[in-house]
Amino acid sequence: MTEERFWDLIETAWAPLGAEVGAARRALTTRDPSADAWEMPENSVVEKALDAFLGNLEAAARDLPADELIDLDRVCERLLHDIDRADVHEVTDGSDDGFLYARGFIVAMGRDFYTAVAADPRVAILDADCESMCYFFAHVHHERFGTFPDTGSGISRESCMNPDGWPE
Repeated sequence: MTEERFWDLIETAWAPLGAEVGAARRALTTRDPSADAWEMPENSVVEKALDAFLGNLEAAARDLPADELIDLDRVCERLLHDIDRADVHEVTDGSDDGFLYARGFIVAMGRDFYTAVAADPRVAILDADCESMCYFFAHVHHERFGTFPDTGSGISRESCMNPDGWPE
């Protein structure tokens, strides 16, 4: 239920941004992955909408109880960890931090984009990033309750930490 709730909050935050943004998100998700790596053009519809999306997400999470924020942070951590893979990095490029932020963008774009990238990393976007998404629910927790949550998961969202994603 928590992962479902996570994706519902993501979609709730995108919904008010309109049809043009929704169409741009769908276009990124459904584009032909056999084409060359796609770099997000400066000032693209999606890039322009990210700040509004994050503001909507913050508004949706603002009054959530501590345990739900921790659960949502745990989901985000696992999603970021699961796509911490060399094949995804090959498409997104970037330093360790840059790759984390690229994975934050993948998560922020929603379940459809995330699932598409997980299945075929060529769907990912070169140099796209959403740093705020990487620790979003942890920061909301900190703002509300004065502490950063410990997810207790034993995994890391940081780059190159998923041993299954980085074969030797």
